[in-house]
Amino acid sequence: MVMSVESDVNGTVDLLKALADPLRMRILTLLAHEALCTSHLVEETGAKQTNLSNHLKILREAGLVDTEPCGRFTYYKLRPDALEALTGLLGGLAATARATASADTKRSCP
Repeated sequence: MVMSVESDVNGTVDLLKALADPLRMRILTLLAHEALCTSHLVEETGAKQTNLSNHLKILREAGLVDTEPCGRFTYYKLRPDALEALTGLLGGLAATARATASADTKRSCP
């Protein structure tokens, strides 16, 4: 059980790190509206292709985007399930914190 919790925490940290970059958040925002290839993302963001490729790799490895080959291009699509899982986790933490505050729960000092 401890290993499962630890791996869940590590996965969450990886997701949060992936989301912590302004360009990656811009990419995710664009992909929320439509699947795009690197050429589209270069045009929309003004970033260099190599820079975008590095950011897209991080987003793929974090499980936030999927790829779809289309001829000589690769389209990128946002994975809403990954964001929903993170939203659920953060919502659960907020609910627990709210309940803890209401109950005034605190551990005694030794």
